[in-house]
Order: sequence, then C-alpha cells, then structure tokens
Amino acid sequence: MSYDLKNTIIQLFKDIIQENSLTNRDVLIEIENSKERQFGDWSVNAAMKLVKDCKKPPMAIAQFLVEKIEEKLKQKKLDTKIEKIEIKAPGFINIFISSKAMYDVLSMIQDQGDHFGRIALKNKQKILIEFVSANPTGPLSIAHARQAAVGESLASILTFCGQTVSKEYYINDDGNQIRNLGLSLLFRYQEKLGKKDIDLPEQGYKGDYLIELAQQMIDLEGAKFLNDNSEPTIKKFSDFAAQSILKGIEQELKGFGVEFDQWFSQKDHVTNDKVNQVLNYLKTKNLTYELDGATWFKSTEFGDDKDRVVIKSDGLFTYLAPDIAYHKMKFDRGFDKLIDILGPDHHGYINRIKAAACALGHNKNDLEVLIIQLATLSRAGQPVKMSTRAGEYITLQELIEEVGCDAARFFFLMRRCDSQLDFDLELAKKHSMDNPVYYVQYAHARICSIFEAANNYKTKLENTPINFDLISEPEAFDLIRKMNAFSDVLEICANSLDPQPLTTYLRELAADFHAFYSKCRVFDESQWELTKARLVLIECVKRVIAIGLNLLGVSAPEKM
Repeated sequence: MSYDLKNTIIQLFKDIIQENSLTNRDVLIEIENSKERQFGDWSVNAAMKLVKDCKKPPMAIAQFLVEKIEEKLKQKKLDTKIEKIEIKAPGFINIFISSKAMYDVLSMIQDQGDHFGRIALKNKQKILIEFVSANPTGPLSIAHARQAAVGESLASILTFCGQTVSKEYYINDDGNQIRNLGLSLLFRYQEKLGKKDIDLPEQGYKGDYLIELAQQMIDLEGAKFLNDNSEPTIKKFSDFAAQSILKGIEQELKGFGVEFDQWFSQKDHVTNDKVNQVLNYLKTKNLTYELDGATWFKSTEFGDDKDRVVIKSDGLFTYLAPDIAYHKMKFDRGFDKLIDILGPDHHGYINRIKAAACALGHNKNDLEVLIIQLATLSRAGQPVKMSTRAGEYITLQELIEEVGCDAARFFFLMRRCDSQLDFDLELAKKHSMDNPVYYVQYAHARICSIFEAANNYKTKLENTPINFDLISEPEAFDLIRKMNAFSDVLEICANSLDPQPLTTYLRELAADFHAFYSKCRVFDESQWELTKARLVLIECVKRVIAIGLNLLGVSAPEKM
C-alpha cells in the first residue's frame, strides 16, 4: 500500500473506462481515504460519475467496474495487496487493503527515510510567496505572526512537494506612514531632550519603542536637532527609525524560525519611473481612462466589481499603482505563480490585484491571494488586549517569550487560514497531554525513550530478523493506515495552500500511537521477532512525526 499503489488503481479505473467506451469525457477518478473502517481504506465514486453516460443505475456500473478492476489487479499481480472490494449504495466502491500492503508501507518508510511522503505535484512551478510585509513602523503583532507561521510552513510544504519556492518580504518603506514615523521619532527625541510645548503628530505612532529609538538618536547625534523640524531632518529620522525597526523585525522573525530569500524595498525598486512604465503599458492596451481629473484602471474588464483609481486628481499615485508595478516586477523575475499572504483588512484588494495580473497578460490563477484571519489571545477564558510592554498590542516577541516558538507556530496553524483563531495562552504553556503541540511532541519523545532503552539489547536485536507478519493488532494497522495517508495530507495542504490539515494529521497520528502504546507492549523478551517488528513500526511513526513537525517549523524533541 502506497501513494504509488493508489495512483496505479486510479490509472486502472481510467483504463477500464476507456477500453470499454463507458464515456467520451475525461472523468476525474478520485480515491478518498475512508473516514470509517467499515467502509474500507479507500472509497471510489466513479460509478456515480458515469450514470449519465452509461444510462444505468450506479450500483450496476459499480458491479461492472469491480469485476474489471479485480481482473486488472490479478494481471498486474497486485491482488495480494487488496484484501477485498465491496460495493455500498448508492454505488461507492470500497477497497480494503491487505496486511501485506500494510507491511509494504513500513518497508517504504524505512527505504525513503526523511523523503517519505514527498510527492510530485502535477504542475511543477517556480513560486514566489510574499508574506508578513508589515510596514516598518513598529514591532510585529500576533496578526503578523500568524501570517509568518502560515507563509513559512506553506513554503516548506510546497518545496517538499517538488516546487521551487522563494520567500519575499515587501518593505513598504516609502510614503506618508514612514514620514509620520520620522515625525513621531523626532517628537520623542525632542521631548526626551526637555523641549516643552510640543505635541505628538495627529497621525503619529505612540509605541514605547520610539522612546528607546529616541535615546539611540541622542547617543548618536546629541542635541543638534532639538529645534530642527526641516524636511531633511524628518527624512533622517524616518530612515533611522524604519531601518532600526526593520532590523528588529528581521531578528524577531529569525527567532520565530522565519527567514526570507529576498527583502524587497519599495523605495529602492518600485520607483515613480517603474510605476509610470506599467501605467503607460496599461494605457497602450486601452485599459485606463481619464475621469474627473483622475486616471482609472478598467479593472471591471477582468472581474472586479468597479474600476479603480490609479492616479488621483492631485497627480499622486493611489497605493494600487505601485502594487501593480511590484507584481509586474515579480512576474518579470521569472515566477510562474505568485502567492500573496495578507491580513483580513485586504478582502477588497483581491479582485483588483487579480485584475491587474490579468491586464498584464497573466492567467487569473497565476496569482493567489490568501487572507489570514485575525488571531485573538485569551488567558483563563478572558481576552488579552493590552501589551505588558508596548502599551498597544501583544508583540510576536512577547508571545515567544511567554509560550515558546514551538507552541506559537503550532497554535497559529491549527485553524484554517480563513478562520479566526482563538489562541489560548494558558493551554499553550501547559506541559500536559491537553496541549496539542505537547501531545504530538510527546509521542516523538516517548518513542525516542523506547529506543534509548533498546540500546541495552542492541546485539540481540541486530541478530533478530524482521518479521512483519507478527504485526496483527488493529491498533498497529491503524497506525500504518495513518502513516500511509501522509502524502495525501501534504497534497491537500499544497493544493489548498493551507498547512492546517497537517496539524490535524499529526494530532491524529499521535493519538493512534498513544493508543497502540497503551495496548501493545513493545518489548517482549520472550518474543524478540515481535519486539523487532514493533520497534520498526514505532520508528516509522517517529520519522513521520519528525518530518511533519519540521514542515511546520516545530521541533521534534527526544526528551520531554
């Protein structure tokens, strides 16, 4: 039983349909993992898909398909890997895998090692994932932290599945927000030097981190800017603040296990000239027009609900204009697919930037925009609103200091990207089986401790042959079935662009292991062949857990 066996059976069904002229259509044959053991290991719904073509009841079609697939399996000498095939109303074909195929999974994991579960997606692509991209105006919040966890894990999974992936942080280091940052720092600088009768700018930033940066400016420059509010001074303070904060962001992300291949500066790369070039290109394609003194992009021609302004009546660009230029630059760098990971306040952005991609000559699906919903923190059932340090919000650094990187990464990924997440701080800190990440890690550590004890019997075990036929317990087969589904789960994550199914899978695999461990004694000195077989079984479990945790950016400890 393996991913290859499943693909082989899918192909056999396709051959049967073609050889018997059951349809002229290209029917998608899918084999799903059965949720309940009574329905076998795999379930096929091909019969229902062929009803209109064959003009027969689905049960009759299913019976025909089963007769043919059993013949094919015998011809391919694969019948020993199938225990039985049953038909259930209204026409499902349920396939039960034999114990021999189960044992093949263990051998396969041993052979493939850390590559087990790796699949080749149908369309191999060069992919750019842009995520976090927080403005360098303050420390990262937990909203950015969730985006970071998703982006890094998704990049790991896609890479594991054979895609070529680059990770990029887009630095929005130009514009009014950066000027306001400089004004805010200048205010804190002058305030710290004792200047009276000054106020924080109306759109200024209030975080305590600016007080720390103000002291750094005093240490560097003294009091020379005490009475200087000129534009060059504001720019100097803006650049210093943005660069300092960005350096802090990079350090925070590294501590969170997130590193980027490229830090892309808007100020350095998305120049006015680049923006004008892309707008001129759209103009030559008759995709812009003038109205009320503004320049509009005809985004409705590509599925947007209304056209969008790209140059305002005052001659300034809207934020969409440099974004179009930036996405053109992404494609021009040779990427086949772009993935933007954004916060929940960007829902209205999706259609307009997809429209821009189409206007630039790309397919709509060449750009995916993932909206990551908010994460809220709770402690003892009560929401946590205020930061203990910054006075505004809980930062990523504060979260890591309280619960640790592993718990933070795992908890951020436990819900689907499009679902809001309630992050229970107390649960994340617990060293108990109630804590989901501890539960999974403990399974790995428990297996490591078993192998540490096995070292006392190293010579005996090395001289004992492996006999998988001795593995017969339902709990053992449940473990093997779960491990065999690993590649399917990774494919789901890759296709849905969401790491969440992997967190669920690892919790279920850990649960199956704990059930096996409580029921089946691994060491039995009266049955060394059985002991050897069970050790191989749990070694495979350990490996799969380690691979899965690594893809999520979570450690697999040997002791806990």
